[in-house]
Amino acid sequence: MTDPYTLPADLPAPVDDGAASHLVGMRVPRLELPTTDQRALDLAAAAQQLLVLYVYPRTGKPGEPLPTGWDEIPGARGCTPQACAFRDLHAEIVAEGAHTLGLSAQPVAEQHEVVERLGLPYALASDPLLTVAEALQLPTFEVDGMRLYKRLTLIADRGEIVKVFYPVFPPDRNAAEVLSWLQARR
Repeated sequence: MTDPYTLPADLPAPVDDGAASHLVGMRVPRLELPTTDQRALDLAAAAQQLLVLYVYPRTGKPGEPLPTGWDEIPGARGCTPQACAFRDLHAEIVAEGAHTLGLSAQPVAEQHEVVERLGLPYALASDPLLTVAEALQLPTFEVDGMRLYKRLTLIADRGEIVKVFYPVFPPDRNAAEVLSWLQARR
């Protein structure tokens, strides 16, 4: 079994395939998504305030096997370290006037376990039908019969995407990159 809290040193880095180059300037769509704080979230309404939306494939669970070839898929591994990094920098991101939301195709029940286990101070949104991917043409990939999001982070303000981090690598440094961008923007 692998440890979802640590990243192997030899992970392949994803390359920028241009799949997110169209996003800056787009409006965040009005889509209702279930979240781990047991509410239906209107994504467009959430993006009216400064929103950090980190999109990830799926979090691992200690003691459970990863999908086939997970460590060989560029950018797939690292959802738990990324979530922990956003947790650890949560107060600083809030101090910059932003709120954080994680998004994956995983069901709310699986995400709720992650929020509890990792002590996340922010909600995760569930999008098993990848409606956000369809609306914004976000990049995805397939493994073991699952269609999953490729990892990226969007920052939206007043409903418009103003910054995109893609590809995100290594994922455990993404929160610090976001915080630096927010601080520089100020």
